[in-house]
Amino acid sequence: MPVENQPTATQPVYFIPHGAGPCFFMEWRPKDAWDGMARFLGGIRNQLPEPPKAILLVSAHWQSETFRVTSGSQPELIYDYYGFPEHTYQLTYPAPGSPALANSVHQALEQAGLGVHEDPSRGFDHGMFIPLKLMFPEADIPVVQLSLRYDLDPQAHLQAGQALSALRQQGVLIVGSGMSFHNMRGYGDPRFTPLSKEFDQWLNRTVADQPSERLSAVQHWTQAPHARHCHPPREEEHLLPLMVATGAAGADPGRQVYSEKVLETWLSAFRFG
Repeated sequence: MPVENQPTATQPVYFIPHGAGPCFFMEWRPKDAWDGMARFLGGIRNQLPEPPKAILLVSAHWQSETFRVTSGSQPELIYDYYGFPEHTYQLTYPAPGSPALANSVHQALEQAGLGVHEDPSRGFDHGMFIPLKLMFPEADIPVVQLSLRYDLDPQAHLQAGQALSALRQQGVLIVGSGMSFHNMRGYGDPRFTPLSKEFDQWLNRTVADQPSERLSAVQHWTQAPHARHCHPPREEEHLLPLMVATGAAGADPGRQVYSEKVLETWLSAFRFG
């Protein structure tokens, strides 16, 4: 990716919750269920050292055998949610892609010994365009999406983040888009409130820990309290973007920047750097 001559601020790394489908753009019961999360997402741009030159977003809603990266110049949107009001399938987010950034991602992962393919035809899924409509509503920042791997191997995703960390110094904002709790049977069930709270507290402590301890704990996240109640086996894809974010953080400190009980479960966001 070309680097401009003027000094560039190193961007932080975020792990964000992207909500439920197009939840921020429709009626919900209770009416204010997603208001706090929407306010948090909408405030992120004001917390950055400067506007990002590009965004690399890791979405829970794209998995492939090897890592894949969108390389088209103007990807279309993928409305990969079902049963929502008709108007939510007319939402737009015309952010450009960045073939140059996609190539940089490709090279970085390849040099780290990780399999990767560029995908010029892949569009942007709702794990990207729903939160970014709140974070950067002008849709004028180039965006590249990175997939997860089907195997959901924590170590491989940590390594991917580590390989991509240097992009931050070029003004690239790295965002992991998922959910810190994602058990579809648990939403709306008060029995999951204390379970999700304990897991959320573990995540908070882990993200704030020293880098070496943080990496080890995140790699072995299944040992956390109620881990599998919050992310059932083979359904932890919404937590894996946190692995990429943690790897990309390097030695930078991490902290919880949003936490709220939504639909009887605790959900959080984290920032590194």
